[in-house]
Amino acid sequence: MFTIFKSKPVLKDLIPDGHIDIHSHLLPGIDDGARTFEDTLRLTQALQGFGVSQFITTPHIIQYVWDNTHDQILSNKETTVLELEKNKITVPFNAAAEYLMDDQFVQLFQSHELLTLKANYVLVEMSYINAPIQLYSILFDLQVAGYIPVLAHPERYLFYHNNFSEYEKLKRAGCLFQLNLLSVVGYYGAEITKIAEQLLQKGMYTYVGSDVHHDNHIASFEQKVKIKDLVPLKEAIANNQFFKLD
Repeated sequence: MFTIFKSKPVLKDLIPDGHIDIHSHLLPGIDDGARTFEDTLRLTQALQGFGVSQFITTPHIIQYVWDNTHDQILSNKETTVLELEKNKITVPFNAAAEYLMDDQFVQLFQSHELLTLKANYVLVEMSYINAPIQLYSILFDLQVAGYIPVLAHPERYLFYHNNFSEYEKLKRAGCLFQLNLLSVVGYYGAEITKIAEQLLQKGMYTYVGSDVHHDNHIASFEQKVKIKDLVPLKEAIANNQFFKLD
């Protein structure tokens, strides 16, 4: 008796038409993503080819590294939208930010309005070296200020890999989780794919993001998915419709 093993799908084939990407670095010359508008155009067109029909791009705000401001990001976005329209790209193209949770971040959200994904949903990240000492204080204060934290790529924080209960603690503290799609094809390494699969199986992801910075990221959407159960992944992908413009 022969067993027929169904081949794993290519990642791009799991992206439905009308998908909303909530995490990317497509604004030119503002962080470690697109360097020029030509990069922006190429990356945007490629994502459209996968089925993305609405963009919420999220440049970094990191003290002493990418000191982007609210006004700088919106100004860059407006210029970029005009250039995209000249190239016949008229899909919704909005900008939020990916905020590093540090002391400056606390001062920022306590004194200024944040750039959000939608309403009060704000994309946040941590250092890849370690979590901030005051992490749970930051998350508490952020929510007191009226925001809902969406934690970018929790599977990539190596310091949590041997202490899975920390992920559960983050969820209890009010964090929503956003999966980097390339984590499921092994782009960041087998260990990160393993953790992403565990988080998916436990239903801990709410949303997904491409986190596209450059052409290598785009090329990796042509790779096969390495996780076994696609159901929770497809559910997280579908959840991004929450961010559809009314």
